[in-house]
Amino acid sequence: MISSDLQADIAQHSTFVTPLRQEISRVLIGQEHLVDRMLVCLLTGNHLLVEGLPGLAKTLAVNTLAQALKADFGRIQFTPDLLPADVIGTHIYNPGTQEFTAKRGPIFTNLLLADEINRAPAKVQSALLEAMQEKQVTLGGETTKLPDPFLVMATQNPLDQEGTYPLPEAQMDRFMMKVIVSYPTRDEEREVLRRMSSTTTIPSAQAVTDLSAITSARALINDIHLDPKIEDYILDIVFATRSDQRAQLSDRQKELNLDFLAPLITAGASPRATLQLVRGARTLAFLDGRAHVLPEDVKAIAKDVLRHRLIPSYEAQAENMNPDDIIQRILDTLLTP
Repeated sequence: MISSDLQADIAQHSTFVTPLRQEISRVLIGQEHLVDRMLVCLLTGNHLLVEGLPGLAKTLAVNTLAQALKADFGRIQFTPDLLPADVIGTHIYNPGTQEFTAKRGPIFTNLLLADEINRAPAKVQSALLEAMQEKQVTLGGETTKLPDPFLVMATQNPLDQEGTYPLPEAQMDRFMMKVIVSYPTRDEEREVLRRMSSTTTIPSAQAVTDLSAITSARALINDIHLDPKIEDYILDIVFATRSDQRAQLSDRQKELNLDFLAPLITAGASPRATLQLVRGARTLAFLDGRAHVLPEDVKAIAKDVLRHRLIPSYEAQAENMNPDDIIQRILDTLLTP
């Protein structure tokens, strides 16, 4: 049973969503999917991995969101010679006072763009991912918490792989979602042409809310109703990716033939995927002003949550099937509640 008080609270605390989207769209053309996924990560306290070619407004998207939220924005350009201290900070010796003073790195911000994360060596990637997981940084034995909220949007270039250090699957699993950013439509690019082709400064977003709206919404999101049938649906989606656990599908799905998945997946999604599907679906319901999760919320976020957690087999790759194709076949086959 959904409480009317909860519905009223959600309606009240989600009022910032529409003006925030409108203000971002005033500066950023298209990319609504990316902006919504950034909001999902902010509201759940998680992080986002973005794959897309240069020039698709990834930096502009996260910077515009920071401006509209009156939040701090930072950017790190990852390069092969980057050191962990360049990310998290270090201690500097002051000869005058004969003391070491802490110099904080660019990671101390609310919204951080980690540009081309796969260009940095493993040590730097690990330093960033550890800080993301622990939400704190240790400098010279002193532990300092990172700002709250804290969102890392890490980007990867899907084409230029020379001189890169690809993120291992275990580290990619720490990102809540992986979003693929594609080219704009013809109408969107025409609007880009009209707005951005002049030599005048690109307009910046005005603050329409602040970070307190994000933090106050988090407690409400945890209370959004998740029907047991949708719980089962989420478990079925994740268990369908695991060859050794497909026999544990719910009773209503057991009659389905999922044998076609066996040769397509080398490794399935971890339990972290289950948690993130629940959190993501609840947050989409909140962004829509609802106090309950719909099956459509789960379907809408499934590819973003799962695509970097599945390892397609060589057979799937030979058939030009990517993780999105496999996930879509799972969603098409399973019965929707």
